[in-house]
Amino acid sequence: MTQLGVGIIGCGNISAAYCRLAPMFKALSVKAVADINMDAARARADEFRLRAETVDDLLRASDIDVIVNLTIPAVHFAVTKSILEAGKHAYSEKPLVLTLSEAETLRELAASRNLSVGSAPDTFLGGAHQQARAAIDAGQAGKIIGGTCHVMGHGMESWHPNPDFFYQPGAGPVLDIGPYYVTNLLQLIGPVKSVAALATTTFPERTIGNGDRMGEKVPVNTATNIHALLEFANGATVTLGASWDVWADRHSNMELYGEDASLFVPDPNFFGGVVEIGGQDQQITALPDWDHPFGIANEGDRANYRCAGLADMAAAIAEGRPHRCSIDLAVHAVDVMTSILKAGEERRFVNLSTTCARPAALSPDQARALLA
Repeated sequence: MTQLGVGIIGCGNISAAYCRLAPMFKALSVKAVADINMDAARARADEFRLRAETVDDLLRASDIDVIVNLTIPAVHFAVTKSILEAGKHAYSEKPLVLTLSEAETLRELAASRNLSVGSAPDTFLGGAHQQARAAIDAGQAGKIIGGTCHVMGHGMESWHPNPDFFYQPGAGPVLDIGPYYVTNLLQLIGPVKSVAALATTTFPERTIGNGDRMGEKVPVNTATNIHALLEFANGATVTLGASWDVWADRHSNMELYGEDASLFVPDPNFFGGVVEIGGQDQQITALPDWDHPFGIANEGDRANYRCAGLADMAAAIAEGRPHRCSIDLAVHAVDVMTSILKAGEERRFVNLSTTCARPAALSPDQARALLA
């Protein structure tokens, strides 16, 4: 398999995971990192024996084929646009961008230059979520008619030393954590047709509980408690609760209800976990063990295969096929999430203007083929 030279823009915490995990995949060869803060770039480069570049130099580097955008979401659009304008493929952390118009602009630019754009999350390629996909595709649950998803907690201020961004427009639980849930729903059920939502902000400010700014108040300027209803093109209706206003809950992360059985899917924020099924006998049992490499614990008791989506994109470029974490999937996910926020603000149903095909399933053998 042909290796693509990989560069990274943005040397924050998440860049360490990309640098650490990329060598697991045969199509990826990380060459250099860049950041507007050269001290951060040099520190990350020294840690992983890479080159430290300025952003402009990385965009011009002849040995870089694809650049991973790990900057803050507010500048995702500008940075990914610059990557494409430099003639390189782009892969972005989630969310791809913060507005649908930005997403469609990137799609048009990439198409005009025959370049590929990918976007996290790639956790839906994990063993658990691909097992759920295989069960649905095999008809084990029958046609999916509904479901529930919940991502509940009390935000980041208790542990994050600088949580300001999470509570401003462009963040909040829908755009920050929602991509994992929405993207998994899209690969399991298909595209969304319309959404409705109620959205509130319970706490006007948050108190930082860690680090040098401990005790400082952070203003909250975005919805933090959102309850949405998603209508899928196949007729399924799914409720999505996303809240940073909840101290404790007992909701399952994701339940999908079929005409013949219900599927219980683990947290889509992670690659692994146990998928359960319950049918007419009302007994809920785990699906049989499945030998999918992206479900095997590789960091303590957790499966972590970040870069799987990037590796699949690199392989797809070499093989001339569509990749799974595609621009079309990311654009539709952005449409779903921003439409939820609009529906919550305006207290009405919003019809989506985009759609997408379900990404191809990733079998155990196909996953193994990506690994070094």
